[in-house]
Amino acid sequence: MPTILRDLRDLLVSLKLTVVLLVFSILLILAATLDQVNLGIWAVQEKYFYTFVVYMKVGNVSLAIFPGGFTIGGLLLVNLLAAHFYRFKFTWRKVGIWLAHAGLILLIIGQLLTGLWQDEYQLRLDQGQTKNFSESYRNVELVLTDTTNPKFDEVVAIPEKPLARLETVQHPKLPFRVVVKTYFPNSSLQLRGPMQPADPAAPATQGIGPRVLATLQPLTYKQEERNIPSAYVELVGPDGTLGTWLVSPWLDETQRFSVAGRDWKIALRFARHYQPYALTLLKFSHDRYAGTEIPKNFSSRIRLTTPDGRDDREVLIYMNNPLRYAGLTFYQAGFENNDQTTVLQVVRNPSWLIPYVACIIMTLGLLIQFGIHLTGFIAKRRPAAV
Repeated sequence: MPTILRDLRDLLVSLKLTVVLLVFSILLILAATLDQVNLGIWAVQEKYFYTFVVYMKVGNVSLAIFPGGFTIGGLLLVNLLAAHFYRFKFTWRKVGIWLAHAGLILLIIGQLLTGLWQDEYQLRLDQGQTKNFSESYRNVELVLTDTTNPKFDEVVAIPEKPLARLETVQHPKLPFRVVVKTYFPNSSLQLRGPMQPADPAAPATQGIGPRVLATLQPLTYKQEERNIPSAYVELVGPDGTLGTWLVSPWLDETQRFSVAGRDWKIALRFARHYQPYALTLLKFSHDRYAGTEIPKNFSSRIRLTTPDGRDDREVLIYMNNPLRYAGLTFYQAGFENNDQTTVLQVVRNPSWLIPYVACIIMTLGLLIQFGIHLTGFIAKRRPAAV
């Protein structure tokens, strides 16, 4: 056993392991860059970097073919820490090296935390519109809203994962069960024509579903496109089925029903992230270079207000000048609707400061180490000059 532990220790502190992991990192980045054409940036991050193992599908079988970003980054972190505590002896002449390595360790940890914690949403605001929520670009949720009370709505939101697994959901606030019959991760909708004897019966029996048919579409990974899911959902009460609904973000029509004297709405929408404050778009500006249609600058003048009145101010968001507020960062991402609608990217990343701190520490360490060597070099040359 001591021999095995010694061999493991020697492997973890080995410079050869460092070189191998760096080569693996280069190969991983190269493969992800080439595959981004097919998968897009979001899928590439999930497949190559935010995983322990990279899989390749061969037929109906997924084969592990390469270590993922979490594995390579984790081993690099362990290798660096082990080398420090076993091989490097702390002296004042090497304080710069220690600081540079500490910054590198912090940078790796920061990237890991970013992969685990970062969330991204989008906020679309028409000119004059006020919102207190942003929406996910990729994830959806099934929303059942009790609208009986005229003063407020009570909302139950079911996330996408149970829908994709075709699970049955019984929430304590719902007087019925939600049975997911079919889920399409990407879909298109089309109106059903006059029924012919050979036509299949509509999967939906309530709402707009009998008049519209959802069709499965291939998943898209292009940056400028998005997947629009659809689902057929059956609601089952104590006395039996209440019917089956077609739900999709494609549908603008509100679908309503009543159960036990209470009024409800059902919809599938992109997941929302509510905030205890509101943003109002006062003005969106799309500046162009004189005499051309070439974009010069995009900017959104936003009014930020809180219900308690403690914060009520105007903020200008433009390229490289985001709004940071209450743990979220709002970036100017684009525009729509003939310059009447702004699109803000909303990012939650609790570890956003770590890369900046890590770079400062590494820079300081390199400067200190360079200064130590420069001072020693000058000191050695002085006697020769005399």
